[in-house]
Amino acid sequence: MSQQQSAAPATATTTVARRRDWWRDAVIYQVYPRSFADSNGDGMGDLEGVRSRLPYLRDLGVDAVWLSPFYASPQADAGYDVADYRAVDPMFGNLLDADALIRDAHELSLRIIVDLVPNHSSDQHEWFKRALAEGPGSPLRERYHFRPGKGANGELPPNDWESIFGGPAWTRVADGEWYLHLFAPEQPDFNWEHPAVGDEFRSILRFWLDMGVDGFRIDVAHGLVKAEGLPDLGGADQLKLLGNDVMPFFDQDGVHEVYRQWRHVLDEYAGERIFVAEAWTPTVERTANYVRPDELHQAFNFQYLSTDWDAKELRTVIDRTLEAMRPVGAPATWVLSNHDVTRHATRFANPPGLGTQIRTAGDRELGLRRARAATLLMLALPGSAYIYQGEELGLPDVVDLPDEVRQDPAYFRGAGQDGFRDGCRVPIPWTREGSSYGFGGGGSWLPQPAGWGELSIEAQTGVAGSTLELYRTALRVRRTQSDLGAGEAVEWLRAPEGVLAFRRGEFVCVANTSGESVTTPAYGRVLLTSGEVTEAGGEAKLPADTTVWWTTA
Repeated sequence: MSQQQSAAPATATTTVARRRDWWRDAVIYQVYPRSFADSNGDGMGDLEGVRSRLPYLRDLGVDAVWLSPFYASPQADAGYDVADYRAVDPMFGNLLDADALIRDAHELSLRIIVDLVPNHSSDQHEWFKRALAEGPGSPLRERYHFRPGKGANGELPPNDWESIFGGPAWTRVADGEWYLHLFAPEQPDFNWEHPAVGDEFRSILRFWLDMGVDGFRIDVAHGLVKAEGLPDLGGADQLKLLGNDVMPFFDQDGVHEVYRQWRHVLDEYAGERIFVAEAWTPTVERTANYVRPDELHQAFNFQYLSTDWDAKELRTVIDRTLEAMRPVGAPATWVLSNHDVTRHATRFANPPGLGTQIRTAGDRELGLRRARAATLLMLALPGSAYIYQGEELGLPDVVDLPDEVRQDPAYFRGAGQDGFRDGCRVPIPWTREGSSYGFGGGGSWLPQPAGWGELSIEAQTGVAGSTLELYRTALRVRRTQSDLGAGEAVEWLRAPEGVLAFRRGEFVCVANTSGESVTTPAYGRVLLTSGEVTEAGGEAKLPADTTVWWTTA
């Protein structure tokens, strides 16, 4: 138990609608707490801020809220370096705030999913500090990956692995040994071969389940188990191989036994609690291994997230995803943005590709038009969908942050991830005017650009055609149309080049990814469209980068 004041256990099903298999078609909203809402005016978002904005999320129409880490942490990697898994970092509040947030969410029929970071801890975790103090050969060092170095005097790292953030994946300590960190040096990897690690995390699961959470998003779910002997990669360009091949430190088969044990813990609790895997694997078929019936419930579909706005490529990944999930009985998941990637309103701008930095009004307009169309396509697909805070406002990445305000550790290491994740983490605007556009009363931890208020919730609420109202309508229609949500397949329809068209019962979705207007059949009554569509003589004219929902009923 942490030093913080504990809270009485909450029941996850207090007033949350008891809908069986709710997670199969859930729309889950990711809250990045430091950038969502600031209740105390210190410039940093917090749990009380999230709690105060829960009615907005209910009215938006989502089913659950996923909270990025709020645990006690030195914040070397925005809270993904956890020092105490049973404490709330004071910058976000305390355990009583977490308890109140969970209870209020349940009263509003929202479920709460919390981040869990089992691949690594902070270097300020009590275990790691004791491991350093006790020296080579101590029992605590066995809970991490400490190794002697290579070379005549152990001056070389134990193997050739690189950090995902760039640079070597090993750091040498004062007594000469090295420890493994696949991410920042402040994030030493746990040794999941040691039974104490598994025991500890099963206890952590129960702690938060007793608090009433409805599930866990598992950070680096593919990374816990390393290949025996920690073999060299042999000079391969590791960073280019990531996501394309099974690596000796990622997606090892042994990780699945960990999740089978975790599933037993979760099944002790009522209320259909769930696990969601952040598992970067080479293929959707490998991802499906994580969601077999006795393991996890969902896994993020990174293959879909990384697909360009292109009909042929999208159809391929949609088909492969549905085919891969069908044998294991798991729902597909669909996601376009999160806290680690360029927002899709920027990513889909010309020229296409991850990391695109839009510079002109034309780029911004194109990116937003494609983002709106992509959202309707995503929400029409069978399964569950994830929304990243601010995408419902059409927020772009903030691409011109000064170097001195950046906090992404990958940026400072100059390699690995693109290092510009701060751009998608700028606090979101709630109002047209005021300090930090309604985020809080004391500015914001990352500077917001001029004009941010014109994209705010206040500015878009009730405005016909706004991106916010598009999301609200889409989620309402998705909930009321029986042919939307859960499912295993789509029926593809003939369509012009650059166009995706599919049927699900009496529902039809047509997405024009091309750069030109196209003519398609008018499939019935228009339910929703991301842009202006004209109909005449049984035909419909779709502008470039537009998605339409029809019902044939």
